[in-house]
Amino acid sequence: MDAQFERRLLLSMNGQNSSSSSYTSPIQSPIKTSDRYIPLRSSLSASNLHYQINTSLSPHKKPQCSSTTTSPIKKHKNEQTEIGLSTGITGSEPDLAVYKQLLQNTLLNTNIDSILKISDTQNINSDDMKTVTTPKKSSISKENCSMFRYSERQENLSCQSNLITKQHFNRSPISNASIHLLYSPKKAIRHIPELPYKVLDAPDLQDDFYLNLVDWSSSNILSVALGPCVYLHNAQTNSVQLLCDLTHTQLPVPNNNQVNIVGSDIVTSVHWSDWSNILAIGTQRGHVHIYDVTTRKRIQSICKHTNRVGVLAWNEWSLSSGSRDRSILEHDIRQQSTVHTFLGHKQEVCGLKWSPDKSILASGGNDNQLFLWSKSQSIQPLHTFNDHTAAVKAIAWSSHQHGLLASGGGAADRHIRFRSSLTCQTSSIYDTGSQVCQLIWSKNSPDELVSTHGVAQNQIIIWKYPTMQPLAKLLGHQQRVLYLSMSPDGESIVTGSGDETLRFWNIFPKARCIRNPDSKLNGLYRMR
Repeated sequence: MDAQFERRLLLSMNGQNSSSSSYTSPIQSPIKTSDRYIPLRSSLSASNLHYQINTSLSPHKKPQCSSTTTSPIKKHKNEQTEIGLSTGITGSEPDLAVYKQLLQNTLLNTNIDSILKISDTQNINSDDMKTVTTPKKSSISKENCSMFRYSERQENLSCQSNLITKQHFNRSPISNASIHLLYSPKKAIRHIPELPYKVLDAPDLQDDFYLNLVDWSSSNILSVALGPCVYLHNAQTNSVQLLCDLTHTQLPVPNNNQVNIVGSDIVTSVHWSDWSNILAIGTQRGHVHIYDVTTRKRIQSICKHTNRVGVLAWNEWSLSSGSRDRSILEHDIRQQSTVHTFLGHKQEVCGLKWSPDKSILASGGNDNQLFLWSKSQSIQPLHTFNDHTAAVKAIAWSSHQHGLLASGGGAADRHIRFRSSLTCQTSSIYDTGSQVCQLIWSKNSPDELVSTHGVAQNQIIIWKYPTMQPLAKLLGHQQRVLYLSMSPDGESIVTGSGDETLRFWNIFPKARCIRNPDSKLNGLYRMR
């Protein structure tokens, strides 16, 4: 081995520099230096910089450095570029909302750790934006149009602790809040449209609180009473047909079987049967006509009331009718005879609803009383509720919770009361602030119901039961929202008002498809 090479090798192993020697090895590579030099200063470190929103900008206007207007297509492309869609990030609106919130957690340190909090912060920001008033003159110049300013983070050294937290052992580049945000359950927030999807004119629709002039059948046909006429509106084909006109109608005399021509009559109530082809019609003269919609012929007439029939309720083959003569009659259309007579109200009966199991009849009247009647016993009511201070027209049974009954009071009451027919006790009371005209429970959601209102606020409110938190308030009617009915699929409702309009609203979610485990189409049906 060469002596000089051995000497240089020993010197390099001992960490000594051999530059003192005049000999330079041709194998030694030259020192490479970068052409850029970025100094690292603690005061300008990226971790010590933070974003501060420029408060001099107007909260309603984004800064524009040029006065040129952009087209909607260009504007959409710019928005996509801002959120990163043009760089390959695609997804639905909830996914984009999560992506935006992750950026805000990283850049602005917002620490939002749940998807449900995203909508809350957006609502708070939108409410704050509404309360802020914009200045008349903007002081933003073209040169100073930045949204953020960069400055050194001012931290209180006394508040800093030397405790070791989980963040010190976190191997992820994102914060704990962002990790919780990604793992939080993605519960879809249902959007309730604030505008009706269909509006129909309804001339001569009476503005009377005690009448029930609109009903939606299970075959998707809407019956509407306009003066002496009843019209059928097919919700699928939007076709309208006249069912009957009581301007000059022939009615049997109660004492004999002769047919006499009676003068003009006015329809005061309509109600479909469970078979969807039989429609009952109550009139101002106290008559009840039963029509077969398929043949458009009247199959029976009941002339037992002495005053107008404002409300009807079917119970299989029996029809219950409430009248201004303060009586409730249950008529069997097969035997063409009166089965039961319920006497208890001191004024006009304006609300009638059978329970889902068809065993209890709830009746409300203008005497501010709510009665529960048994199907087998009509001599006296099962229970009487006297806590309302106005007429009780709005009555609704829940099809999801057995025995749950909701009732609403008129203009002097304005309360919704929830009761149990099992214990005959009032469970909760809620003040709505306006006259309660109608109530109906959702078919698809067990904890949602709708109420329509009159005096003070002509609106429609979707409630969350039992907290009674309003999910949406729908406006559009100019007068009291007196009439309400639900579509057969349970997704839409129709409302009628004295402003002579019918409005269709899509407010409820779709029904969940429940698979029958005993079906032969089920793959696990024949497994042993």
